[in-house]
Order: sequence, then C-alpha cells, then structure tokens
Amino acid sequence: MNDTTANAPSTEQSNSQLSPNAHWLNWLKIAGLVYFLLVAVSIIGSGFKLSAGEHAKELFDFASNPLTGLIVGTVATALIQSSSTVTSIIVGLVAGGLPVEIAIPMVMGANIGTTITNTIVSLGHVRQGEEFRRAFAAATVHDFFNLVCVVIFLPLEIMFGMLQKVGSHLASFLVGADSLSMNGVNFIKPLIKPPVKFIQHQLESLAPDTAAGIIMVILGIATIFAVITLIGKLLKSLLVGKAKNILHAAVGRGPVSGIASGTLITVLVQSSSTTTSLIVPLAGSGVFSLRQIYPFTLGANIGTCVTALLAATAITGPNAVFALQIALIHLIYNMMGVILIYSIPVLRNIPLWAAEKLANAAVTNKLYAGAYILGVFFVAPLVLIGGSQLLGI
Repeated sequence: MNDTTANAPSTEQSNSQLSPNAHWLNWLKIAGLVYFLLVAVSIIGSGFKLSAGEHAKELFDFASNPLTGLIVGTVATALIQSSSTVTSIIVGLVAGGLPVEIAIPMVMGANIGTTITNTIVSLGHVRQGEEFRRAFAAATVHDFFNLVCVVIFLPLEIMFGMLQKVGSHLASFLVGADSLSMNGVNFIKPLIKPPVKFIQHQLESLAPDTAAGIIMVILGIATIFAVITLIGKLLKSLLVGKAKNILHAAVGRGPVSGIASGTLITVLVQSSSTTTSLIVPLAGSGVFSLRQIYPFTLGANIGTCVTALLAATAITGPNAVFALQIALIHLIYNMMGVILIYSIPVLRNIPLWAAEKLANAAVTNKLYAGAYILGVFFVAPLVLIGGSQLLGI
C-alpha cells in the first residue's frame, strides 16, 4: 500500500505531464460545462416563469407597505431567478405609478432572492463533505451580506428616506438622457436562448404549461448537479501553476480586485446569479477561500444594477424621472452596503461567521441546507405576507 502511494504521482505532477493538446482539451471541456451550467440556470428560470411566472407578477399587488415590498421582491426574484429581471419589472411598475417608497424595499428584496441560484448550485457538491462545506459557505455568504444590508438600511430608509432623497436628486440631473439599451452588450443571452427555447417548446407540446415548467426546473437542477461534479473534477487537475495564478490575479489578489472583477463580469453577463454560480464551484474545489470569494460576490451586487439603470433611461413620460430614480437607488444602495459593511470589521465578519456556521451544520445534516433554502426564500416570506394581509398592515 505504501509503495503504491509512493509511486502514485501527485495531482500537480500528473497535470504537468499532460500534453499541451490534453490541457487545451480539458479547458475546452470546462468551457463547455460552463455553457451547460448557464443553460441549466436559464432553464430553471424559464421553468419558473412558465409554471408560476404570471402568478409571481401578481405578488407585486401585495406590496402595500415596506415589509411586504421587501418580501415580494425576495419571493419574485427567487421564482424568476434574476434580480436584473425583477428590478427591471420594478422600474416599469414605478413608471406606471408604483410609489418609490414601496419600490425601494422591493429592490432590497431582489438582492436577497437572487442568491438562491448559487445556493442551489452549491448543492452539486453535497456528496463531498469538505467540498460541500466550502461551496455552501461561499454561496450563503452572499445571502447573509444582503440580509445584513437590509437590517441596516431598511429601518433607516423608513425613518429618514435617505435613499429616496439621494436618488431623486441624482435622477433630476439624468432624466431625459438617451436610451442606452444593453441589447448590443449582452453576448450571453443569444448563446443560451436557443437550447432553452428548444427544450421549452418540446415540453410545452407534451404537457400543460405548469407541468412543463416544473419539468424544466427539475431538469435544470439535475443538470447543475451533473455539471458541478464534472467541473470540480477537472478544476482539481487543471487549476495549478500559471492557470491558478491567473485566476488569483483577478479574484484572489485582494478585496478591491475581487469587487472589481465581480462587478465587471456581472455587467458583461447581466446576472449576479450567473456570476456567483460560476464562482461557487471554484470555492468548493478549494481554488479560492471564503474570504477571497466574499468581495467577488459584493461586486456582483453592484454589477447587477446596470441592466435596470440603463433600461430606465429608455422610459419616457411624466414618470420617467421616478423610474430612473429607483434604478439609481438600487445602485446607490448596493454601493453603500459594500462600502459600509466591508469597511467595518465587525459588520464585515458577520456574513462570514454566519455562512461558516450554517455550512458546518449543513455538512453534519444535509436537511439543514434544504430547510434553509425553503425557509429563507419561500416559507418565511409567504407566511409574513399572509400575516400582514390578515392584520391589515
């Protein structure tokens, strides 16, 4: 046994012995798997829209106060799995007359709801104990940061209207600017749309919309599990030496570099869910530590604001200034959250501590992971909405 161990080459040694063609082939495999991951995430989102999308839009009717606004933003984004989509909807609702003071907690809730995707992605590592612990912590640190942001800023907004005032002031300078549609920048959507539409059309021809949507969600989740398993194996053998250094230069060099990388990548793909979902497997494989991943996810919060902000510039009419105002508020809120929380050590460490504690518990008992996802993103919000409606709040 000892002889076998002694003679077995290390991962790095065996990787270094691979021919250049083998290296490129493995990187192409990873690129293909990343594409399938993006398609799977999109399939889940399309499935939710198909089975519950119209009902999810009806949730906005419940947003009659800041608390229900926050919950509606959370649940709607968890269902649609795109904070960019939800905030764009909110921009349109504000243009249609939704009060800005109700829309503000809705965009805060969108930040929370968007993190469900990377949390689901982390479940792809569930069969590997330590790997799952790292991946689940990397996914939920984003959740806890957004929760801390809401705990700090929502009460301040209710009491003083700070974000509303700042957003109004900035919007008054920018309203009337030319439309800056992102259609020409988004190169991800055209790549993943054809297979998603093909699958959706095939399922719609075989089953009712609700059933087809549920099947798409299950198919997307199963694909994520398979893809994450394969990506993890390839990353372990490839991410050594120069390749690992390149990634560390972009993400792992420091907080500023990590935030900038997360912002830029999210602007390009226009989805914080996609950005953070791609980084979770790297954390699970041990390429990056939780503290290195943390700033990257904060950059994703900032980058996801761009779509709604630019979409708001295309709105005309008497409410155009309010549409631009809520889009600016989303950006200001996320930037202030990063600056305030990350610059104060006590606040900065809360999401890290909570994510590590939850990940340790989830490794011990996998039911904690499922209970966390259902409880935070669906059960608790729906109970609070129902309770607030019964109490007439």
